[in-house]
Amino acid sequence: MTYDHPDTPARAVSRPFGRLLTAMVTPFTADGSLDLDGAARLAAHLVDAQGNDALVINGTTGESPTTTDAEKERLLRAVVEAVGDRAQVVAGVGTNDTRHTIELAAAAEKAGAHGLLVVTPYYNKPPQSGLLRHFTAVADAGGLPIMLYDIPHRAGVPIDTETLVKLAEHDRIVAVKDAKGDLTATSWVLARSDLAFYSGEDALTLPALAVGSVGLVGTSTHFTGALAKQLIEAYDAGDNATALSLHRRLLPLLTGIFRTQGTILVKAGLAAQGLPAGPVRPPLVDATDDEMAQLRADCAAAGLDLPE
Repeated sequence: MTYDHPDTPARAVSRPFGRLLTAMVTPFTADGSLDLDGAARLAAHLVDAQGNDALVINGTTGESPTTTDAEKERLLRAVVEAVGDRAQVVAGVGTNDTRHTIELAAAAEKAGAHGLLVVTPYYNKPPQSGLLRHFTAVADAGGLPIMLYDIPHRAGVPIDTETLVKLAEHDRIVAVKDAKGDLTATSWVLARSDLAFYSGEDALTLPALAVGSVGLVGTSTHFTGALAKQLIEAYDAGDNATALSLHRRLLPLLTGIFRTQGTILVKAGLAAQGLPAGPVRPPLVDATDDEMAQLRADCAAAGLDLPE
């Protein structure tokens, strides 16, 4: 495949959802039911203490495969009420069923969400024409800005460059959570569209910024948010040395949080800090003692303390 040469001047940076977003875990009570009070307190912590400009609710990190549609709506309303006056709340609504995704998007808009995160339909592996039709249908059906979520190692298929460029023509498709891990492909889309790219791989935040991305949708940012935002702001200010120093400092946790499924370690770490988290829902399992010991070591290596 060949591309037109990107000879147009660099566009002004657009950050429709700010610089830093965290894909928030969903707190549960000890018996596994939804902890709405805990969700409100955790959201406030992530915004007020960790500096998040926006939160993603009901994403995969929020265990969306195991929460009901009714739980998703209740959770979203609780978070919007808690922090919606000072941070954007982006609702994860993606499924592998276009009709169901549109239904969740409508419910999220009614519940007060500021934007939508729509993941590539997973498992059924649609062709690129199916992805184009799916995302366009969701965008046509509502009024909220959309962040696409490109994560082929989970979804089974990537959103190809040509598909992303076509989707960028839609007024409501404004951003991408980029977990493809292919910065060359990212560079081509950025050269040919006005989409705002957010790194969906915590450890690739700085390299992604270097090719034109505008921020991060993180998981480790439950703990590293304030420093991750400093990294982004330093890069924006042209202070590459500080940005690189922060990247190297945080690297043990940017990668370590994914030693097992990220939700498991985030919830364990939050609990150690006395913050709302609760257990995970099956088929996930709670962190083992060995995993907790490694998490503490990774935090220490990043200069962060995780209480015993």
